Amino acid sequence: MRWKFWERKQPPPSEDIPTPVVTNEPPLTTEADVEVPEEELAEVVVGEPEPEAATPRQGFLRFLKERLTKTRQGLLRKVDRLLSGRRVIDAELFDELEEVLISGDLGVQTTTRILQDLQQSVAEQRLRQPVEIRTYLKQSLLTLLNVGAEELCTEVAQPPAVILMVGVNGVGKTTTIAKLAYQLKLQGKKVLLAAADTFRAAAIEQLQEWADRVGVEVIKHGAGADPAAVVYDTIQAAKARHADVVIVDTAGRLHTKVNLMEECKKIKRVLAREHEGAPHEILLVLDATVGQNGVAQAKQFHDALGLTGLVMTKLDGTAKGGIVVSIVNELKIPMKLIGVGEKLPDLQPFDPTAFTEALFDD
Repeated sequence: MRWKFWERKQPPPSEDIPTPVVTNEPPLTTEADVEVPEEELAEVVVGEPEPEAATPRQGFLRFLKERLTKTRQGLLRKVDRLLSGRRVIDAELFDELEEVLISGDLGVQTTTRILQDLQQSVAEQRLRQPVEIRTYLKQSLLTLLNVGAEELCTEVAQPPAVILMVGVNGVGKTTTIAKLAYQLKLQGKKVLLAAADTFRAAAIEQLQEWADRVGVEVIKHGAGADPAAVVYDTIQAAKARHADVVIVDTAGRLHTKVNLMEECKKIKRVLAREHEGAPHEILLVLDATVGQNGVAQAKQFHDALGLTGLVMTKLDGTAKGGIVVSIVNELKIPMKLIGVGEKLPDLQPFDPTAFTEALFDD
């Protein structure tokens, strides 16, 4: 599944081109002649680059490559400089490659695994030239990223599908919820949001503002209310209104705060009690700019809640994109979504193949 917002639908070609008739009547006003308010125009074209003569996959790869520029420059250019001019694969090359990979936020554990496999390939003479290491790295990262199904669960036998969103403050969790609701609505799904972040000041108002922009409903209580009660009411409302998907916002909690983690466990229990199979997804939203700190966050949340997937935001603004590989490899949890921009369409399903191709493309 991929949300192809960069593709424009072209009208079907007309079979017959009528001969124009010359009259003295004034020309009819066309859509192009009508002045469109700037606000409406911005809403229509939000997130759409200019159409290009390319296949959908080429268009997506070009888009992703552009958004991963900082990571590619920070990691792959260092690899290319390291390999350039080398004639032999030796211990010195391994040491320098280790430094490059760790500095690219792949982490010690992931880097060690890559280098061990690389050394074995060299020993078995499957790799003989330094320039072959680049291709090996690409395949190695792809293998590490393929840990299971990346597709988000948004359809269940007994709707609604329930998605529980967790994460610390400042990672872009509320914005991600809005972007996800926007994408699901474009697919024709009825989405309901649960404002279960009753702890942070103005959190409910922020979610409501995003919901108004996207055009979805929010179930909310007042500030300081029991988040589990909000979730309970949301599930009942979703069933009564025949919603397809429920997305639950939760308070941004530090992974070291036991009381806040317990609150999230309670929300999970209420969801499971009120709707069979819920929550169908428990997604941890992470900020790519924090690098290896994200690994510690993910481990704590996974131990407490049993994460089903990860969402990595702000990949377009950092050179630390290697953290995607590090977290997926260490926790064996699939990356479900990535945020590669600030606009509503800039939240995209994670495709390991497309990610590695965009990262290694020249």
